[in-house]
Amino acid sequence: MPGLFDPLTIRSVTLRNRITVSPMCQYSATGGQANNWHLVHYGSRAVGGASLVMVEATAVTPQGRISPYDLGLWHDTQVEPLARIVRVMEEHGAVPGIQLAHAGRKASTRRPWEGGNTAPADEGGWEDIAAPTAMPFADGHLMPLSLDQAGITEIVKAFADAARRARAAGMRVIELHAAHGYLIHQFLSPLSNQRTDQYGGSFENRVRFVREIVQAVRAKWPEKLPLFVRISATDWTDGGWDIAQTVELARLLKADGVDLMDCSSGGNVAKAKLPLGPGYQVPFAEQVRREAGIATGAVGLITDAVQADEIIRGGRADLVLLAREMLRDPYWPLRAARELEQPGHWPAQYLRAAPKGTPAPGSRT
Repeated sequence: MPGLFDPLTIRSVTLRNRITVSPMCQYSATGGQANNWHLVHYGSRAVGGASLVMVEATAVTPQGRISPYDLGLWHDTQVEPLARIVRVMEEHGAVPGIQLAHAGRKASTRRPWEGGNTAPADEGGWEDIAAPTAMPFADGHLMPLSLDQAGITEIVKAFADAARRARAAGMRVIELHAAHGYLIHQFLSPLSNQRTDQYGGSFENRVRFVREIVQAVRAKWPEKLPLFVRISATDWTDGGWDIAQTVELARLLKADGVDLMDCSSGGNVAKAKLPLGPGYQVPFAEQVRREAGIATGAVGLITDAVQADEIIRGGRADLVLLAREMLRDPYWPLRAARELEQPGHWPAQYLRAAPKGTPAPGSRT
């Protein structure tokens, strides 16, 4: 079995190892545009040796932002600031990816360090938020409007248009955000989707929205490039979305052109209790990989190099996606390479700190 530092090829894209920087919102954009913070943040993770650096949840419409400070790809002017970041990533050997998202009923909030509650109009907030059903996420959150067919069609098109812009920026992987209680997840879960039309009720109806998005994005996204979907494998609540439905959806999405399921959980029920612990979500990636026959990414309190390597060597997932650990240490892949006695991908400027025997950049290994 391959290990953490073995390459992985998906369609025409080869990742230099199995370590991915998970999408993590920075809440630092203005007008949806990336800036110097994003350049340094993502560039340092590429320098740090990750194979795939995934840009944070990027809204496909202004109303689909989580906060007024989210990145966006609803306008062509947002392409070049991202292209600048792509060029830095590729210069340092990382594959650039981006997560496309719509927050649905969890939109228009303050930044987490400002409380995370609803953002008022004088702080850039908006009231026209959308959902499959007119039910707020939790007490104190805005009441969303239930999307009609025209609204659904518009959002599906917005995802496809954002995919086209992502390619124009040079992105080589797209991940669709269907997790954590955002709009696509809201359609999937019977707890947040109480529609009686073709988008609600049965499993086949509740997955219709995400399948339409996948198909629309695939029509705009080059066949040679990978498409991922991040899924919440369970709502951790009785009567909600669960792992059995996740497996069945993964089978359908594979046929629709999805290459990898990024398996997270939760986020759709405000008071759900998650059994937090090291690698607590890895079993979801393992089950989806085994039963749906699709590549998976594992997430959730993966912090240790040996732990990450064992996930890959054990065939439990094809990639590990690190989030908070990458915030704490942008150079985690270099440290993991040292610990696992692998050469890693040290930039020439850092070779003086590399383990003995590390090959110089550009040399054959």
